[in-house]
Amino acid sequence: MQVNLSEMYVDDDIKKAVNDVLDSGQYVKGKNLAAFETEFAAYCNAKYAVGVSSGTSAMLLAMMALGIGRGDEVIVPSHTFIATASPAKFLGATPIYVDIDPVNYNLDPSKLEKAITPNTKAIIPVHLYGHPADMDPIMHIAKEHGITVVEDACQAHGAEYRGKRTGSIGDLAVFSFFPSKNMTVAGDGGMVLTDNKELAHKMSMLRDHGRTDKYLHELLGLNLRMSEIPAAIGRQQLKHLPEWIKRRREIASMYNDLLEDTVTVPKEADWAKHAYYVYTLQTSNRDSLREYLHSKGISTGIYYPVPVHRQPCMEARNVDLPLTDECVKRIISIPMHPKLTDEQIHYIVDNIKRGI
Repeated sequence: MQVNLSEMYVDDDIKKAVNDVLDSGQYVKGKNLAAFETEFAAYCNAKYAVGVSSGTSAMLLAMMALGIGRGDEVIVPSHTFIATASPAKFLGATPIYVDIDPVNYNLDPSKLEKAITPNTKAIIPVHLYGHPADMDPIMHIAKEHGITVVEDACQAHGAEYRGKRTGSIGDLAVFSFFPSKNMTVAGDGGMVLTDNKELAHKMSMLRDHGRTDKYLHELLGLNLRMSEIPAAIGRQQLKHLPEWIKRRREIASMYNDLLEDTVTVPKEADWAKHAYYVYTLQTSNRDSLREYLHSKGISTGIYYPVPVHRQPCMEARNVDLPLTDECVKRIISIPMHPKLTDEQIHYIVDNIKRGI
């Protein structure tokens, strides 16, 4: 049996949406992007949305709109994809790394205060793997210090924190629609959400060469736009997102019940609704288990084997993150997507138990 780590959903409605765009002759800055922005903002309970070319573009756009640059500091976890921190560094700012809560893998709010300096301009909590970060203490600390909070919700479409959708809690939020995500645009794509009208307008300009007219450029911007075909696909995918989240949670519940005596399974906080972008275990013999599962046709992943503070291009020195460094030796993600069958789930579990 071959079981993929993730699979994208495609149906006739998605194919028709693509063909409709091709037939329309309008491939950028059209009605699909405008509608997708409105629909996704409404789903997340945010006022404004700005569609862009990737999740990385979304983070870069947020940093640009906030004026993040040389001399500024941005607080981030290191146990995340590099794009949480690299856009700030690209703009000349310095990422300041905070260790994680070892249970939910997210930035530990109890370690946040010590990381703040007069140069801190933003805090970027990540809702890693689909489990929301503990946002109330993060928002409280940020408000006390006058610091902007940018939710990295690139892995958390449909997740909830104390009844609030991720993307509606921070000052801004960024999402990715990469093909493996809980919903996708069949390629790269992203979105920035905010309730701040001025920031939304500024980001709309910055993603389109900083212009207000075709040949009038008031801001120094870039081309970070989302095109019409991915926007049309995203609109169709969004219609299915609630049912997909429900199925992901059902699969996670099955995994938890079947594996809790074998490996360390994910834990969901009582204030959280986990969206299970990936299902991540911990085990001391991760590498041998991964090799065994691959021999049985079961795909696995490690998110992420090298923490951001240890990436050569990030040039972080004298950073002490013991919980981050320890967890990356033990984590392994197993197949998680709504198309998984109960038969496949039992096949995966049976082989994990044999491979441990």
